[in-house]
Amino acid sequence: MAANRRLAFRMVANQAAVAALVALAFLFQDTRAALAAAIGGGAIVLGSLLLAWRSMLGPAYSAGLAMTRLISGIVLKWFVVIGALYLALARFGLPPLPLLAGLVGTMAASFLIYTFKT
Repeated sequence: MAANRRLAFRMVANQAAVAALVALAFLFQDTRAALAAAIGGGAIVLGSLLLAWRSMLGPAYSAGLAMTRLISGIVLKWFVVIGALYLALARFGLPPLPLLAGLVGTMAASFLIYTFKT
């Protein structure tokens, strides 16, 4: 359990670093583009943090309860991501390409962490 918690929170930290790098890269274009990239990456980071918190904290549970906590964490993560997309695009009118770049870049970081876990 402790190794899984460390892996989950290391993944969130790496996602935050990638989200910040993508936002800094778009800062050369425009501040609104950098804000959109930061919101896109931040939504994935916040969603992953909520997923880790929901599924990893607490003692070892039975298989059914652990699966329920994992699925509810995934649903919570995607509610956060879709809510951030809605706010950024519909309410704030931010550019969609940097927003998607922040989302995709941060998700790619999480896939790389799963691939190279040590």
